[in-house]
Amino acid sequence: MEAYIILAIGVWQIVVIVLLVLLLFGGRKIPELMRGVGQGMKEFKKATSDDSDDDKEEEEEPRVRKKLKND
Repeated sequence: MEAYIILAIGVWQIVVIVLLVLLLFGGRKIPELMRGVGQGMKEFKKATSDDSDDDKEEEEEPRVRKKLKND
């Protein structure tokens, strides 16, 4: 049901949201805010990819230890 509400946003609602953002922050602050959002997303993606890399390394460690014990 929540997904339906998100999809129900129309053009006029988006226009109102954009106008409110312009009124609250002004035209000069918006690029700075968007830059911050972009950097935050970039750091989040980096952190999640680093986390998945750590998981792969943890899976490989027991194999290496087994090989060393066998030699």
